Amino acid sequence: MQDFAGKVAVITGGANGLGLAMARRFGAAGMKIVIGDIETGALADAEASLQAAGIEVVGRRTDVALSGDLDALADAAYERFGAVHILANNAGVGGSPGAMWELSEADWQWVIDVDLWSVIHGIRAFVPRMIDGGEEGHIINTASVAGLISGAVGGPYTVAKFGVVALSEQLYFELGRAEHSIGVSVLCPGFVNTRIYDSDRNRQESYGQPALDESAERAERREALEAMRESMIQPETIGDRVFDAVVENQLYIVEPGSDAVSDAIQRRLDHVSARTNPALDFGII
Repeated sequence: MQDFAGKVAVITGGANGLGLAMARRFGAAGMKIVIGDIETGALADAEASLQAAGIEVVGRRTDVALSGDLDALADAAYERFGAVHILANNAGVGGSPGAMWELSEADWQWVIDVDLWSVIHGIRAFVPRMIDGGEEGHIINTASVAGLISGAVGGPYTVAKFGVVALSEQLYFELGRAEHSIGVSVLCPGFVNTRIYDSDRNRQESYGQPALDESAERAERREALEAMRESMIQPETIGDRVFDAVVENQLYIVEPGSDAVSDAIQRRLDHVSARTNPALDFGII
């Protein structure tokens, strides 16, 4: 996409972090913004901040784990603006602590529903209408470096994010083969200064409480992450990179683009190609 003025962007998880940064960046380019988020207070604050910046915005409470909520978000966007040109399937959670065999079915279901099924719901709700609109567009699916390298974070999160990467690649090929003028990007950031590390605040009642209490190791990890916040990549930097990727029709957005991250990705690909087992102690940072 090259022309953004007057076009429409829909962003899930748009009230905080990466989603709000995308909303601000696309809004600054002259787009009208629709944000969906499960946090009503943060949603209202985000709407107010975007309006104060002169951006036309609609906010709607959206539980992305529910297909009906994504359908309703699409209805709201098309009823208000008549079209959607950019869809950012961005909402996500970090998941529960513990080894994958220690987690409950509900722990798994929560992460898979929010981090993977939400992207599927978004594609089913929006893409047919975007195709019917006949205009150029772009879809951004938020994954993670954990969708390219396993072993660094929790099992459900890694599984979901690998799924988002594969889904995005498949969508890229399918839209391309059908010659639709809709691009695809998959966003794979590393540690970003957002509230995903406090995802339990938004855990829906239907998933119950985590199967495991926070361990001392988990508490130490949380404290370490808090201490790292100032050195983490900022959401606004990612917002700029996403905008550039849409302009350039770039599929893979891997940030931060450090040598450590690039080396870890290459090591994984090398192991797959050579059919060798990866080292158990490799890291991405």
